[in-house]
Amino acid sequence: MFDIGSSLRDARMRQEIDFAELEERTKIRPKYLRALEDERFDILPAPTYVKGFLRSYAEALGLDGQPFVDEYNSRFAVEEDVVVVRTRRIPAQRRDRAAVRESRIAVLALLAIAVVTALVIAAWRFGGPEPETVPRLAPVDRGAGIAVAPGARRATLVVRAVDSSWMEVRAGSATGKLLYSGTLELGQRKTFQGRRLQVALAKPGNVVVRLNGKRVDLPAGTTFVVSARRIAAAAP
Repeated sequence: MFDIGSSLRDARMRQEIDFAELEERTKIRPKYLRALEDERFDILPAPTYVKGFLRSYAEALGLDGQPFVDEYNSRFAVEEDVVVVRTRRIPAQRRDRAAVRESRIAVLALLAIAVVTALVIAAWRFGGPEPETVPRLAPVDRGAGIAVAPGARRATLVVRAVDSSWMEVRAGSATGKLLYSGTLELGQRKTFQGRRLQVALAKPGNVVVRLNGKRVDLPAGTTFVVSARRIAAAAP
């Protein structure tokens, strides 16, 4: 067992590296770097981000990142599982009422979904033709993301590493189904498809990205929302 935060801080101070330089190396915000040194893991987005940030931070200092990830798993990941298991006991009568209420909500939700589905099918069958679109007129907003062909409905994202970088890809949002988590090595390529993807990169500058066959530049930040139309920076 060793102190994760103090080990990172001591290594950084021995090399006389400030947070600005580390941010340039790792593409991780200084407030998250400080949180790692203070072991304030609760202010980071999610445990998966913590592990990726720890690995990137350690490797930027010339250290092996795996022991830091293992130490975090042994000390903190288990505690998180215990917290989930310790649920408060609810009297049987209250559980029955809650179950009835949840059943009613579920029935109403299913009815609402059925109505919306019927309306969508009716609109698709009986609606008029969609207006024609002119290619290459989609606006490009480099502050919010990069627009692509407006007719596309499904995003095909190809990420190729020009240098090593940790990456996580989820379907839909930051809490969606995990599609990939790991470090892309030099020359490695990964392809993902979906209507909406959530991508986190420790070092965005170390990858080349193509969306629906077109190379695009990533906006500022380390987490991104990918749709068929564009890649945008995720809300902090």
